[in-house]
Amino acid sequence: MREALVEGRKALPECLPNPPVGCVLVRGGVVVARGHTQPPYQPHAEPHALAQLDGELSDVGAFVTLEPCAFHQRTPSCAEELIRRRIGKVYVAMTDPHPRNSGRGISMLREADIVVVTGLLEEEALADLSEHVWKVGDPTGLEGS
Repeated sequence: MREALVEGRKALPECLPNPPVGCVLVRGGVVVARGHTQPPYQPHAEPHALAQLDGELSDVGAFVTLEPCAFHQRTPSCAEELIRRRIGKVYVAMTDPHPRNSGRGISMLREADIVVVTGLLEEEALADLSEHVWKVGDPTGLEGS
């Protein structure tokens, strides 16, 4: 997860207003792909990393600093893409506070029989993401998505 946190920091400032999420894909203890949130209307961290590998990924674990998004807005759902690629396991540092997500991405993954581990280095992720995740006062509900 530390590698995913480092990857997420690379997203700033280009990713704004989306949060600077990092994703690292690991196979057999070796990092095989890295991704971070791209500028708006471009891939989030998970699809950015997934695009570097071919085929199904049942032998791959994804380490993601923020819960994969469950909904399609500017970009497709990251949770759906992880499911489509048959990722083996997902490690999530922190649950997304965005009210349209907030546990839904994790639920989607688990309903697809993907093992999800949450809270890995959560405090460090919160320190990196706290000023960038969805703000309750945003009337559009778009900030941070």
